Amino acid sequence: MKEPDDQDTDGGKSDKSKSDGRSSSKSHTKEGLEDATDLTLTEGEDSYFNGEDSDLEGLEESTSSNEDYLESGRTSQEPAAEEAEEEAVTKISETFFYDYSELASMPFVTPDSNIPLDFLTLVHCFGYDCRKRANLHLLDSSTLTYIAGNQLVLLNFKTKEQIYLRSSSGEGIGAIGVHPHKTYFIVAEKGSFPKVIIYEYPSLRPYRILQDGTENAYAYVDFNYSGTLVATVGSHPDYMLTIWNWKEEKPILRKKAFSQEVFKVTFNPEDDEQLTTSGSGHIKFWEMAFTFTGLKLQGSLGRFGKTTATDIEGYMELPDGKVLSGSEWGNLLLWEGSLIKVELCRTGMKSCHHGPINQIMLDEGEVITAGSDGCVRIWDFETIDTADIVDETGLLEIEPINELQVNKNVKLFSMIKMNEVGNNFWLAQDANGAIWKLDLSFSNITQDPECLFSFHTGAIEALAISPVTYLMATTALDCSVRIYDFACQTFLVQMKFKQGGTALTWVPQIVSNSGAQIIVGFEDGVVRILELYDPKGLAVFTGRKKILDADLNLKQVFKPHTAEVTALAYERDGEILATGSKDQTVFFFEVEREYKPIGYINTPGPVCQLTWSTMSHLESTLLIICENGYILEAPYPAIKEKEDHEVTSYEIQDMCIKCFHFSSIKSEILRLIEIERRQKQKELKEKEKKARRKKLLEEMGEDGEKEFYEEEEEEEEGEEEEEEEPLPEVFIPPTPSPILCGFYSGPGKFWVSLGGYDSGFLYHCKFPPCDKNSDFKNQKDEPFDFRFLDDTEDNPVQTITFSINRTMMFCGMRNGAIRVYFLSQNDPSLDNLENYWHFNMHDNNYGCVKGICTSFDDRFLVTIGADSNIFVFNIFSELELEKTFKAKVPSPRFGMEAEPIPQDIEDPKAYSIENARRKREHDKLMKEAEEIKTRKREQIKALRNEFGELLAMNKELPSHMQFKRTDFDLDSKIRADIHKTTVHKIQQVERELAWDKEKHELGLKKLQNRFRDPLENDIIVVHAIQSDHKISSYRLVKPSKYSKLKRISLSDRRQSKMERFEKEGSGRKDSQKETGRSVSIQEESIIEKGKKFRPKTLSEIMVRNQIEKTKKLIQKAERAQLKIQQRKKEWEELYRSKPDDDYEDPKDVQAIKEAQVYMGDFNLKTAADYKIPEHMRINAAKKKEELGHLDSLVHGKKKHMNKCILSLRDLKVAVVEEIQCLVQELKSIQSTLHISRHIPIPQIPQIHPEEIPEKRFQYDEETLMQFKRKQMKIQDEKTGPKRQTGSISVGRGFRKISSVKDGEMTTRDSLSRSSRASAFSLDIPKFLEFERAEPSDVELEIMKRDEIKHLYMQQYLTNRIKELIVTFDAELRLLRHQKLKLDTQMKLSDLHHVTLFQEMLLLKNFEKQENILQERVNSLDKEEQDIQWKLNETLKEMEEKKNGITILQEQEKALYAGFQTALGENNKFANFLMKVLKKKIKRVKKKEVEGDADEDEESEESSEDESSLESDEDESGSEDEVFDDSICPTNCDVGLFELAIQLREKRLDIEEALVEEKKVVDNLKKEYDTLSKKVKAVATNLNAAEEALEAYQREKQQRLNELLVVIPLKLHQIEYVALGEIPNDLSGTLVFSNHSLERLQKRIIELQEENTKQQKLNKECRERRKMLIREKREMAKTIQKMEETVRQLMISKFGRVINLEALQTLSVNTTLEELKIRKLRKELLNAKEIKMWEEKIAHVRWELMMKTKEHTKKLQQMNDLCIEKKKLDSRLNTLQNQQGNAFQCPREADIVARQKITELIRAQAERIVALKREIALLRKKGHLVLPPIHSTQEDEMKPMGL
Repeated sequence: MKEPDDQDTDGGKSDKSKSDGRSSSKSHTKEGLEDATDLTLTEGEDSYFNGEDSDLEGLEESTSSNEDYLESGRTSQEPAAEEAEEEAVTKISETFFYDYSELASMPFVTPDSNIPLDFLTLVHCFGYDCRKRANLHLLDSSTLTYIAGNQLVLLNFKTKEQIYLRSSSGEGIGAIGVHPHKTYFIVAEKGSFPKVIIYEYPSLRPYRILQDGTENAYAYVDFNYSGTLVATVGSHPDYMLTIWNWKEEKPILRKKAFSQEVFKVTFNPEDDEQLTTSGSGHIKFWEMAFTFTGLKLQGSLGRFGKTTATDIEGYMELPDGKVLSGSEWGNLLLWEGSLIKVELCRTGMKSCHHGPINQIMLDEGEVITAGSDGCVRIWDFETIDTADIVDETGLLEIEPINELQVNKNVKLFSMIKMNEVGNNFWLAQDANGAIWKLDLSFSNITQDPECLFSFHTGAIEALAISPVTYLMATTALDCSVRIYDFACQTFLVQMKFKQGGTALTWVPQIVSNSGAQIIVGFEDGVVRILELYDPKGLAVFTGRKKILDADLNLKQVFKPHTAEVTALAYERDGEILATGSKDQTVFFFEVEREYKPIGYINTPGPVCQLTWSTMSHLESTLLIICENGYILEAPYPAIKEKEDHEVTSYEIQDMCIKCFHFSSIKSEILRLIEIERRQKQKELKEKEKKARRKKLLEEMGEDGEKEFYEEEEEEEEGEEEEEEEPLPEVFIPPTPSPILCGFYSGPGKFWVSLGGYDSGFLYHCKFPPCDKNSDFKNQKDEPFDFRFLDDTEDNPVQTITFSINRTMMFCGMRNGAIRVYFLSQNDPSLDNLENYWHFNMHDNNYGCVKGICTSFDDRFLVTIGADSNIFVFNIFSELELEKTFKAKVPSPRFGMEAEPIPQDIEDPKAYSIENARRKREHDKLMKEAEEIKTRKREQIKALRNEFGELLAMNKELPSHMQFKRTDFDLDSKIRADIHKTTVHKIQQVERELAWDKEKHELGLKKLQNRFRDPLENDIIVVHAIQSDHKISSYRLVKPSKYSKLKRISLSDRRQSKMERFEKEGSGRKDSQKETGRSVSIQEESIIEKGKKFRPKTLSEIMVRNQIEKTKKLIQKAERAQLKIQQRKKEWEELYRSKPDDDYEDPKDVQAIKEAQVYMGDFNLKTAADYKIPEHMRINAAKKKEELGHLDSLVHGKKKHMNKCILSLRDLKVAVVEEIQCLVQELKSIQSTLHISRHIPIPQIPQIHPEEIPEKRFQYDEETLMQFKRKQMKIQDEKTGPKRQTGSISVGRGFRKISSVKDGEMTTRDSLSRSSRASAFSLDIPKFLEFERAEPSDVELEIMKRDEIKHLYMQQYLTNRIKELIVTFDAELRLLRHQKLKLDTQMKLSDLHHVTLFQEMLLLKNFEKQENILQERVNSLDKEEQDIQWKLNETLKEMEEKKNGITILQEQEKALYAGFQTALGENNKFANFLMKVLKKKIKRVKKKEVEGDADEDEESEESSEDESSLESDEDESGSEDEVFDDSICPTNCDVGLFELAIQLREKRLDIEEALVEEKKVVDNLKKEYDTLSKKVKAVATNLNAAEEALEAYQREKQQRLNELLVVIPLKLHQIEYVALGEIPNDLSGTLVFSNHSLERLQKRIIELQEENTKQQKLNKECRERRKMLIREKREMAKTIQKMEETVRQLMISKFGRVINLEALQTLSVNTTLEELKIRKLRKELLNAKEIKMWEEKIAHVRWELMMKTKEHTKKLQQMNDLCIEKKKLDSRLNTLQNQQGNAFQCPREADIVARQKITELIRAQAERIVALKREIALLRKKGHLVLPPIHSTQEDEMKPMGL
């Protein structure tokens, strides 16, 4: 509602809209709500008031702080009645809609410019912001909606038609959502406090507006499952989460979601009070909870724990409250509470998706995930729901049921399901620029993914328009070039490359007459020329695919640059092509049939734009604009007729280039503006001073002049005290502002637009004269003129283009807006930049306009943006345009198909044109250098030959005449230098061969990884020492893939019916409990709502008392009702807990099942009627698991045996080492003994090579030399192919000798020690030989003792060596025996492995058909359940209808009984009146009831009373003709007669209702019979399917039985003998284990004992049952007595039996009480309004009186002035007559006096006129008196009275 003081606020509307983004919007939420409510009140019948919600203000205060602010902003002068009206309005009418034309943002047009608002009209949008979250929604079966810049696009993907809805703010759209019922969709916008608009579909009318939900933009919106609530979450900086009651436009709850970016918010589909938000590095779980302060939002932040924190894009709420979310690395996280319960991955620790999971959905009991890897995977819901941690890693491995790879380079962002019956189609948003249609049915008729639409991804870099037709070309960094027909709004063709496009232009018509060529620059520096043609003009070959409307052909490729190409420009005559790049070069090409390079120039910065001068310039020059502030002008390059091959570079050296280095002048401009502003302020003050002085002189004369001077002095003193603010300082940004675009204005002059600090202006610049010696970097130039552009301080002009006649300048802005300036003809100086048209189209945040172009005839305008959008506009024209346009695709050139396809440059590292030339020159120089080197080498070779001849001649001379070798050295230092050089060259060669060395080492590692690393143990053969026995280990590889398989956690068998019923029963109970809880919560919320109300006046206190009184009565009745319901609920629970008559104990049922399964007469598997139990059914997966288990067991046993053999080998090595030490010691002892006493030394055992196979991979220098000699010998002999034994297979990557085992090192150490000891012992006798002295007796004794000792030690050592050898051989024999047993077991396991593998292959062959049969059984089972449910519903409905028939029959009986009572006893007209009552009458509007031929059995078996009544009716029917029932007989009571007539009508109504009910029952019975037949048929089919499945299982078992299984048996194990011999035919035998046989025998005894126990237990249960029956009878008698007591008490108290429940729930008439309250409120409101109007009338009367007094006073003043005027006139006339003769010329004083009087009279006349007008206005009651209007026209007129 507008206030009365707001009528002048529209004056500044244009300025406000201009500053606020050119959009008209309402300022406050409250005002919008008040307007809406006023509209609902004017509609009348649909608007209403709710009396109990008068405390709305208090409720709003508790839910929204904004409402408090708006309430506090109300002025105290606002009438109280209006305030009361606003409080009374509580609901918005359901039929109220907003006006879209008022909401939608409109273009800004300069005031008084006569520019039409529809100057540009949006025709089509070719783009799609595919990287915006959830930017794809489905409104109906054929309509999509998505955001495109500032538009919401509604696309019919069948007809390709588009409908656009503009944003209201003009600053973009943040998020969209669709109502669950598809009847509304929501648009959440961006901007300052943006709106959320809900549109109705399909009318597209704005239905509701939500305001003040966030500060800058909305990030996500979502409806709850029922569509009654909306959740919104904002973006930076507040991230506010708000829950809305959107139909009432009120926020319910709000809270900050998180401190970082929030991606998504959703309601839990099962519980509207639970929400989930996710975003950057977090997930949060919300719940609406009642606290002591009211309803609040409580959030619980998800804690990652040991898991790495991740951004969460996709998640899903499970029915039980858990949440399943994705992660950045592609795994699924299952949250319970606020903790991660388990992390889900695929088998082998693979991630579920390769990359982030962007969406997770639950559909038809399956979990669907869509990821950035372009895959859609289907997971089993039960597996995920019941997942739990199995080890410390926190990971659980699962596998998807199905998966779909959409395509290469697809990044799925969101998916929506299409509601097509019988199909499972989905629409997918591809972040790489496409919309896909996916079929997720995964059947044999599943369709391949279909790409419905394809768009550019990311920013569109360049745009070009055909010069001859309505075609346009675009390119982007998504590596594609696309062609569109923008007149027909169709996409024609695209061409893909390996690098992204960065620049593009259409070849001018002067070069390509047909306009068929496009030139494109790419980010790797390559320029490609593409040719567009219509393929229909080519010859069609057999087998050719579908012919498109257009196609592209690669015509020429060249690479002029090493960095991305940023600009392409053709010279005005089409002879030169210039290309610019970020590598700071501009390359020129001569345009002929083939583009020939001319040369290039270097620029001081990266090139961003190239523009050739137009025909208006005398010379053709190129304007080169660099990003870093340099603008160059290059002349037309000279074209050489012949290419100079001697030139080594394409660089143009002698070109005279003009340079302009931009220097910022913005601070100077701002300084000048500030100086002008201050100068204007001073001039304005001077004018005010003069006017004030003049006024004071007129009023006070000389005194006034003195007063003026005094005031002036005071003002001067005050100005001196106030220091003037300093002017803005001159500022030059340290980093030059980037130049965005520019264009020529004349020869040597140009305009540029800059970003950064210097934005906000267009600068007019002029090139200085060309100076080849000047340095560009030290040059500083300033513009000589500038033009201010409105609202471009932070929004600079990004790109500029002109219309054909240059009367319109189209500007693309950084914030995505389009601005059009209207120029004068031939106005290069842009003097008229005042009038413009401005409209926001692309996204304001990231939708910078990258290109803008007009069509060749100025009918269309096309813009491209960084938000991936392409918009096509119609340009307003007064001429009538054609309605349809169609672009003409150029025809193919003659012979195009025969032309060879040029070789494309796909390698980004390929040489550019300049680098290729330099490389060619370099190769030429290198070739010349090699030729010089060759000549020098030949000279050196000749010198070497000559020196060799001299050395030979020197050798032939006599020795005394020969020169020494050193005599030939000219200088010794030379040889040292040569040696150093040689070492350096060797090192250099090693460095050169380092790569080859590393390569071969990697190859060796790969071979090891492939062939050696999987090998856990190689074969080791250990030989005995004294015998030929040997034992070999197993060649053991790592476990197979089967052994890694895990057991399936969930059974895949179908649940039984009993299990399903038990599950459904528990689910129903839970749902009933949940329903009860929700009802109680709703009741509590209703009670809480009415607590806050603050009375202010006596009238409100009266109303409140009345309401409280009524509420107490209602609450009392409700409490009684609640108590009764609680009691009923307790009784229901009690009766529910009562077991049925046929109730069976679950333990007994389970025991019976076990008995049925495990007891009975079982057939063999080979029997024809063998039925396989479900738990014994086998499939390929289980067989794989069994195979893996066998492999793991075999592997474990072999590994253990290998360890034993390896330890035996180590024992042999230790024995050999010890024997070596003993032999050395034995030799040292024998050296001291006489040879006759020597014992033969035992031979040292040898370690065979096969006992240490690891030494094959060890080598040393000697081994390598041997290998080399062997290879050379083989090459010399050339006897056959090269042989390479495994023992000598060496390489660089094997271990060297230094890495030998410690055992071998120990052996060598011991050998060395023993050798040293022997050497020492042998040295002693040598030393003694020199003595030759005779030994003494003592010495002889000592020698004898030493001899005895040595003899003993000799024998001991010999025995010790024999003992070691014997012990080792014994150990080997024992282990060999164990290995033989294990070999037997391994052979058996191999046989079993073969059998299992054969079974697995067989099961795999059966698996497909078995799955088909199982699916059929499951579908039939489901169908049977559905039909059974319908059957039960029909039966329930039949029971209800039968109960209705019974009620009608009872009503008929009651009617007859009532009439009989009314007749009384001994009424002589009783028979007549009864006949009148029973007479059958045919009604006109009712059909006759036909015979009872088709009635069912139950209708025939009616009660005896009914049959008697029908017989009476038949009898009375025969007498219808005898009496007349239309006339009442005489003396008959007229009242009874009329009562009989009335009751007859009621009887007929009841009979008709009975007939209808019976018909319904018959129909239901027929339907029941049909369903019964159908369920029987389905059951038959199900049984047949189960039998087929069972037969297939039996066939599978038979095929398994046919597989041969080898079982080795010993003779004593065979008990099937005939005549003491084993029969030849063993087909009737059975292999049975002794353990199983013993177990069966024991089981017989156990069963006998169990039978005895069960008989005893049965006897005890029978006794217990008899006792319970007796107690039940006694309780029934007690209940009967208590009921009789209660009945007698009721009769004694109330006189009859009454319903206590009805008595307790009896309450006041709520409707009447509510009407009373409403009446009281209305009276109080009327009294307030009457009082207010009386105060208004008194106030106006007082104002009228004051104005009348003032008017009277002014009339008196006017009268006095008139009298004074007359006196002055008469005095003046007298003076003139007296002094006229004395003076012929008037004096100066008289002239001045006359002028003053004239001015005075004129002023008085004006006051008179003003007072007259005021008097006239005061006569009109209620109008506002305005001050007198000062007219400039009256100032110029002379006073009429003079």
